[in-house]
Amino acid sequence: MSKSSSRRPFGRGAATVTVIEARVHRSSARNARLALVLTAVIAGLLAAVVAAASIHPILALFVGVLVGVPLGCLAWLLVRIWPVLRLLWWWLPETVLAVAVLTFWVQLADHTSTVVTLAGMVLVVGVPAAVPVFRRALVSWTWCLVVRHRLRVCFAQFIIANQSGSLPLILWARPTPVGERVWVYLRPGLSMADLEGRLDKIAVTCHASTALVERASDGNAAYLRFDIKRREVLTATVGSPLVDVINPDTPTVDRPVPVIPTALDLPDIAAPTVTIPAQKPATANGSKPAASSSAVADDISDWL
Repeated sequence: MSKSSSRRPFGRGAATVTVIEARVHRSSARNARLALVLTAVIAGLLAAVVAAASIHPILALFVGVLVGVPLGCLAWLLVRIWPVLRLLWWWLPETVLAVAVLTFWVQLADHTSTVVTLAGMVLVVGVPAAVPVFRRALVSWTWCLVVRHRLRVCFAQFIIANQSGSLPLILWARPTPVGERVWVYLRPGLSMADLEGRLDKIAVTCHASTALVERASDGNAAYLRFDIKRREVLTATVGSPLVDVINPDTPTVDRPVPVIPTALDLPDIAAPTVTIPAQKPATANGSKPAASSSAVADDISDWL
């Protein structure tokens, strides 16, 4: 679904803004027709069978038509507008937030004076910006909104979609001490292995240091969890509350420094005595007996 203009001023050519890709548009149209036929036939037959128990079969057939056709049209409508519903889901948090802010502004302006309205808006905007706790929470949730759209850009740019062209469904996100955590539901034709080789590019797109992906459910391989890391909390300096518990007036105690050996004195170590057992002569199976030691000790003076 696209919007185009034939000619622009100053000699520029036609421009096209794509809202829904052509492949997704064709796939949704085909699925909508199938949903219309199947829902109308199944719901009509079930309604006719139920109605035939109390009225004439011909009248029950008309009842089945009256029930099946509207349900089939409703199924066609839901499947046909699913790409638009998915697009609205992607922008749902921003839309709800914008509507809430505008509604608050209009109601405040209608029931108060201009000075009170401006003071209320200053408080709403200034307090989160001035208080560090509120400011950090606001920045964290803002990054959650940004990451959802950055992941969608990743999926649309370099992750292979399925044959119908539908991208993974980004469910929700929440802040973590190191960044954001996003839950994603994969459509048929994708797997976690397709995403593991793209984690470095996902981290670059999300303006983060690293990105991790793992299964969010043991029983469903399509339900994944992304961890977007922006900072390392383990390397930060954390104040310990134990310092405040120590009494500063506690007297110090001098402890002797132990002597740590730096070398070994080998003569002080007794060498172990190793005794080699004598071998017994082997006479089994006609083997040659082992050489026996001489009864008379050899004179070793010739070897010296």
